[in-house]
Amino acid sequence: MEWLDVSTENCPVQSTLDLVGEKWTLLILRDAFIRVRRFDDFRRHLGLSDAVLADRLRKLVAAGILTTVPYQQAGSRTRHEYRLTSKGRDLWPILMALRQWGETYAADPEGPVLDVRHTECGAPVRVVVECDGPHGALAPTEVTAAPGPGARPVRSLLTE
Repeated sequence: MEWLDVSTENCPVQSTLDLVGEKWTLLILRDAFIRVRRFDDFRRHLGLSDAVLADRLRKLVAAGILTTVPYQQAGSRTRHEYRLTSKGRDLWPILMALRQWGETYAADPEGPVLDVRHTECGAPVRVVVECDGPHGALAPTEVTAAPGPGARPVRSLLTE
């Protein structure tokens, strides 16, 4: 079976984009990785409406990407912080890859808005696609991709 004969209905890229592929969702996740946790802080930093923010946070919690943790400031009612789950933390390489691409191709001439460095040694952090074997970093021209075990044939609209 060739790639163009494979249905993309169960494609993991498509499934991921269904969950996190909207601009505000990705920006909420960016801020969550930098430890923004409270609704008012997200709203103030991102500048989006209460309704849009509440909707995106609700979807991220429902998807298990964020979880809510109650907190209460003196004299106030109980509220909830939003924290990344392990499922959410696994999105970190995606956000870092987007940041890295943006710094290369859509950069502010004054430099990056966020300087991400390894805490231990201070070196810049980079995203790399690498071989699970002993070969290290790979370029797209060094890999092959073929339909996997979950590949299904395309359903033709002409035969339905």
